[in-house]
Amino acid sequence: MHIREAQARVDEWIKEHGVRYFNELTNMAILTEEVGELARVMARKYGDQSVKAGEELSLEEEMADVLWVLVCLANQTGVDLTAAFEQSVIKKTQRDKNRHKNNPKLK
Repeated sequence: MHIREAQARVDEWIKEHGVRYFNELTNMAILTEEVGELARVMARKYGDQSVKAGEELSLEEEMADVLWVLVCLANQTGVDLTAAFEQSVIKKTQRDKNRHKNNPKLK
C-alpha cells in the first residue's frame, strides 16, 4: 500500500465508522499518547526496563497506531504525505549526503 492509498483508506474508514475526525488538537494528544505507548514497548524490548506480568508487547501494533493518527492529522490538515515525504528525502539528501559519512561517531 502506498501512502496516498493509506490516506484514502483512513478517510474512508473515518467516514464509514468513525462519524468524523476528532479535532486536530485531540488527534495531536492521541498521537502523543500513541508515541508514548511505542516508547514503552521500545524501553521494555530494547532498553533496560522489564516487562510487567501480563503485559503484551507489540511493536507492530504501536507503530501502526502512530501511523494511523499521523495519517488522520495529515488528512484533516490537507497534507499530502507522499509529496511531503518525497520532499523530506530530497531535503535530507541535499543537507546530509556527506554529514553522516563524515561523522567519526558513526564509524
